[in-house]
Amino acid sequence: MTRILVIEDERQIREVLRQILERAGYEVDLAEDGHRGIELFRQHPADLVITDILMPNKDGLETIEELVGQHPTLPVIAISGGGPGQKAQFALDVAKMCGAVRILAKPFSRKEILEMVTDLFPPEE
Repeated sequence: MTRILVIEDERQIREVLRQILERAGYEVDLAEDGHRGIELFRQHPADLVITDILMPNKDGLETIEELVGQHPTLPVIAISGGGPGQKAQFALDVAKMCGAVRILAKPFSRKEILEMVTDLFPPEE
């Protein structure tokens, strides 16, 4: 079963992503920031990482650089809604330069995130 690590500081978004992905047949681990995400990845390596960009403690850009630096073939989907004085597209463009294979602006639909994930890892029958 494909394991997906979701790194997102907003609890509600983490839980919604978990529900969407688990219903589609994926195994999901959750982390509230980059530090915890990297710790979880070391304990249980994931096949795919979905990470927010703007988070406390360790942001998504640092997290992407560290994970992809250590695991060059690891696919990462970066998500962002932007932040105070920062447009989401700018953060997402930088995430792409850091190694994200896909980017998605918040808010996004269930269909958008599932299409992106299933394009990389089709659900197992």
